[in-house]
Parts: sequence; structure tokens; C-alpha cells
Amino acid sequence: MNRIQSRPPQKQKQKVENKKRKKMLTAIYELAMMRRVSFLVFLLCIVISFKNQNADTKKGLNITTTSTTSRSFSYEYAASDPSAFQVVAGALFLSDDGKLEEGGEPYRSMEYDFYRDSCPQAEGTIRAMVRYLHKSRSDVAPALLRLVFHDCFIEGCDASILLDDAEGVDSEKKSPPNESLKGYDVINIIKEELEEICPGVVSCADILALAAREGVVLAGGPFYPLYTGRKDSRLAFADIATLELPSPNADLSETLASFASRGFDLRETVTLLGAHSIGVIHCKFFNNRLHNFGRSNEPDPSLDPDFLNLLRSKCRNISSTSPTPSPPFADSPSSSAAPSADFDGSVSSSSAPSPNFDGSFSSSAAPSPNFNGSPKSTTALSPAFDASPSSPTASIFSLEALLASTFDEPGINVTYDGHQGGFGTVYYRSLLQNRGVLYADQQLMAGEETGIWVRAYASDVSLFRRDFALAMMKLSNLRVLTGPMGQIRLNCSKGA
Repeated sequence: MNRIQSRPPQKQKQKVENKKRKKMLTAIYELAMMRRVSFLVFLLCIVISFKNQNADTKKGLNITTTSTTSRSFSYEYAASDPSAFQVVAGALFLSDDGKLEEGGEPYRSMEYDFYRDSCPQAEGTIRAMVRYLHKSRSDVAPALLRLVFHDCFIEGCDASILLDDAEGVDSEKKSPPNESLKGYDVINIIKEELEEICPGVVSCADILALAAREGVVLAGGPFYPLYTGRKDSRLAFADIATLELPSPNADLSETLASFASRGFDLRETVTLLGAHSIGVIHCKFFNNRLHNFGRSNEPDPSLDPDFLNLLRSKCRNISSTSPTPSPPFADSPSSSAAPSADFDGSVSSSSAPSPNFDGSFSSSAAPSPNFNGSPKSTTALSPAFDASPSSPTASIFSLEALLASTFDEPGINVTYDGHQGGFGTVYYRSLLQNRGVLYADQQLMAGEETGIWVRAYASDVSLFRRDFALAMMKLSNLRVLTGPMGQIRLNCSKGA
């Protein structure tokens, strides 16, 4: 009788297991297909990038439209097809530029190598300066990555994050999620140099996007091609930043909804959170998980016990109050607490990676910069960029002060194995072990589909690198200003 009664539950259990197995096989098949699609899309991006280097044949992406909106990206479009990494054709992200002035030519829209005629040294100068700064301070990379995310996530990639308080401008820097941002001086130093080379030509928004990409590469991440031609905003959006930047304490549904509002699907959200592979996360952003999670006077039960003890040892003197909201990119590390030996990846001071089609990198010689885009093989720069009173680059920003600056807030260096270990892989593996630093990170394992992508990226660094490159291309094109919709600031912290 007992055996007869036990058969129905056994059949039911078998049915559930079969259903799970079928779902997993379907997910694996879809994953394999998406790998192929991701690689083909990335390859096409690179091919287009190389093709567009030919100035004789490249005419630009001049898009004429009658729209009167002041932004060139629509959230509605991205939301209508969120899974399709549509980053190849510029028209997908650019619209209401290209207006005709009476009797004039159409405004140039975003395109590859936008400054090839007006400032051909621009991209080389940005690359050289970021590399030089990175040699002395590896925290430059996470600082720039976080800075570009904060900028693009709030009203688009328009350098509004860089504006100081002024009449009619309520600076985003004062917004609680932005209080720990670093990297402003890096952008200002680059801008000053470019103003000496090509006055009034290169936008702060383009400098930030290109500098962040170089930071990703130097941290062992993938190269990704970028359009240029962004313009700078005249306004800042402090209130929106406070309300809409993702919180470190958000549950999975809140995080997904936040990214979806910017056109990112579930997979892209999991991908972008992989930027937590580099930098330092300050204790105030996760301290409530250590002592008083959910006002229970207990730690977060999802934390690995050994990892909990490690975090507590790093944050002994921090009160267990709820942290302010913070976006999903780790902060830059403190110079007083030196990063681990492999924190800055395997990129040596004399070499830098160049992109291969699969998102990996081969080493190529990186000249020390003289900041006009050309190599300088014998003379190294002084620590202060010759910032003497007579120097045209002295002004108000001191590289020496930047390199000597320290960040006093305690935090934890994110485990990172460098270029050989695979940018992002360690982050996803830590989630599988319940060792996510932020609650919002660990929540990726609370969803079945997000968990599938965490496992995929933990086991396949090439897949993650391709997806991360595509997601960063998409992020860097959010609601850009072009043509007359923006300005070129002469000083990135002050509007015209």
C-alpha cells in the first residue's frame, strides 16, 4: 500500500526534473546561439570601424529629421527591442541631429574618428594621457569607468556630471550617489591639453567616453569601438541623479527595472554589473549587510561566513547605518591602502593591449606620451606635466596633486586577477560562492535567468568580454547631444 501511495509523488518529482532539464537545455542552446551572434556583431563593429578610417570614403552619418526633441536617443526604441545589442548602425542611437541651417550644410552627426580633420591628435592624446596616469595610479581605470556610468545613466552621455554649481546649474556632484566619485581631475587635465592643441574642438563628453574606454583596456577589459561627436550639456540633473541611479541595496527586480528604464535588458544588466571587477567598494555601501541586515540585528544570511568575517575586518569602525544609493560601478581604491600586486592587471608600464576580433588583446609597445598624439621614446614627462607658472598647462589643475591624492574612506579591494585571469570572471565566480560585496550584486543569483548568465560569464571569459564591449558601446551612446543641441565647453566644469 505504501509503495502504491508513493508512486504519484515520484512521478510528479520526475516530471518536475524533466521540465527543469528541458529548460536548462534550452538555455544552453540559446547561450550557444547568442555567443555566435555576439561575436558576429562585435566583428562587424570592428570591420566598420576600420572601414571608416578611410576619410575619402567616409561621409559621416548625417541624419536629417524634423524632430524637435533635444536628445538623440529614445528609451522607447531600446525598450521595444531590448535583447538585440543594436550598436552597429549609428542611426539606431542617433536621430534628431543633422538639422539644416538656412543656406547651410547639415550638422555632422556621430561617427567614427569624428575629429580626423579638426583635431587628428585627439584620440591619441586621450589614450596617451590615461596610460601615463595609470602607470602611477591604477585607480584611474575604475574611477573613469564609474564616472562615465554616472554621466550616461542620468540624461545621457553629455558630461553633465562634470559641471560645478553655477547660476542655473545644480551640480550632480552633490547628489548622494555621486559624493564618492573620482576622476574629475583626470578629465580636466586631458581637456586642458586638448585645448592647447585644438582649442574649442573636442567635447568633454567625448573625452570622458574615450578615457573610460582606455581605462577599461588598461584594467584588462575589452577594447570597443566608439562613435565620437558628442556635445556637452548646458545643464546638470542633480535631483534625477539622486532618485534614479541604481542603489547598492536594491533587490533584483528593482535593479532590472532601473536598467530597463535606460533600454538595457536582463542580459545587458548582468553584463554591466561585471564592471565591479575593478576598484574599491566603500564600507558604507554594504555595512548594513554585516551587522543589521533588514533591521534584524543580524548579518545578511546570504553572505558566505568566511567572507562576512573578512568584510567585518575591513569595516570595523563604520556605523551600521543604511548607505546612500550608489551606482553599480566600484569606486577607485585608496592610495593609502595599496591595491594588490595584480590589481592593475598585466598591462606593464611599457606595453598596452591592442584589440583582437575575439575581444582579447595582444601586447604592443605603448610609447610614453608627449600629448600631441605622437610617441615620445626618450624623454619622460615630469610628475607635474611641467606645471610651472609659465607652463600653458599649469592653470588650476595639478597632476602632482592628483597623483598624491588619497581617499580616506575604508573599503575593500575587489578581487581581480588581472588580464590573464579574465576581466569580470572573478566577479561572477564570487557570486556563485555567495561572496558578492553589494547586496544588489548577490541578488543576481536570486533570479533563474540572471543566474544562468552569471554562470555563463563565470565559465566563459570570452563571452563576457564580447558582451561587455557591446554593452559599453550601448551605454556610451545613450541620449547623446549632437549638432546644435549641445555645446563644446572650454572648461569641463563650467558651462559656456
